[in-house]
Amino acid sequence: MDKLKPIIAIISLQFGYAGMYIITMVSFKHGMNHWILATYRHVVATIVIAPFALILERKIRPKMTWPLFLRILALGFLEPLLDQNLYYIGMKATSATYSSAFVNALPAITFIMAVIFRIETVNLKKTRSLAKVIGTAITVGGAMVMTLYKGPAIELFKTAHSSLHGGSSGTSSETTDQNWVTGTLAVMGSITTWAGFFILQSFTLKKYPAELSLVMWICAMGTVLNTIASLIMVRDVSAWKVGMDSGTLAAVYSGVVCSGMAYYIQSIVIRERGPVFTTSFSPMCMIITAFLGVLVLAEKIHLGSIIGAIFIVFGLYSVVWGKAKDEVISVEEKIGMQELPITNTSTKVEGGGITSEVNEGVTNNTQV
Repeated sequence: MDKLKPIIAIISLQFGYAGMYIITMVSFKHGMNHWILATYRHVVATIVIAPFALILERKIRPKMTWPLFLRILALGFLEPLLDQNLYYIGMKATSATYSSAFVNALPAITFIMAVIFRIETVNLKKTRSLAKVIGTAITVGGAMVMTLYKGPAIELFKTAHSSLHGGSSGTSSETTDQNWVTGTLAVMGSITTWAGFFILQSFTLKKYPAELSLVMWICAMGTVLNTIASLIMVRDVSAWKVGMDSGTLAAVYSGVVCSGMAYYIQSIVIRERGPVFTTSFSPMCMIITAFLGVLVLAEKIHLGSIIGAIFIVFGLYSVVWGKAKDEVISVEEKIGMQELPITNTSTKVEGGGITSEVNEGVTNNTQV
């Protein structure tokens, strides 16, 4: 069960993320501003997480220092501000299905950064390391296919909304193609900052091993930074209006599930399994989101997205296989490093006979 807990937690998160993509896309179609949504999302997350952090970790919370505060500020800048707003921009310009499929490149980007910062090791003479490198290259290639080749639309199900999407003019098609490139670049920027967030989070947890308190600080920092950005980017005061609509639902759902709970679960899994493992189940989210996107939003899946996603999934699981082999080797090395006491014996000749004398209390520490 100890081995299954991180897997179950991360798989559960993929369902949570898939729901967030759909609900958020619906709110955008109803006019919700992404800067405002990101702000409200972290207001909700801070309110929900703060009581648990303040009560449950009051005895184990490390003292806040300036170096720690600057790290938390950087975490708030990378994920709550940059990653989420870039992702929202990309989602609005493309589709929920496409953007969630592109997120499959996240483990490869995380792996590259982990190698740069020496969290992961690579030895090309080892099969497991070669699998991780080749898998990363295939994943990046799949992302490039999705970026450069859109292809014809493939309609999996006939829905009532099909007529609304089918009668577009040539001008709107050109605009859509332009938005597709812009949206792809925005999603790529989102993935890069998200990977950087995972790497910095793994370093920060070593200095600040209180997961709930760290999540509270990140969400609070995200609230402040997104508020400042929203006041600069959004001049319409009415955009801040809150009502019983899809925008409020998106803010509450994403704040509780995808910021508060997700940050906390990711912190625990990162501490136990590392950032690469934490990001390795993202293809599940793509499949769930694609299914919901077709049914709920009447989205069309393009051929380029399917081909690119296939490459990404194959590359991803090559990386995961190499990572799994690393964990097996790591466990074996830890077992081998255990010191076993071996008693020394010495021999001496007494009256022409050989006797063995045990030197009690003297042992050699040898490694198996």
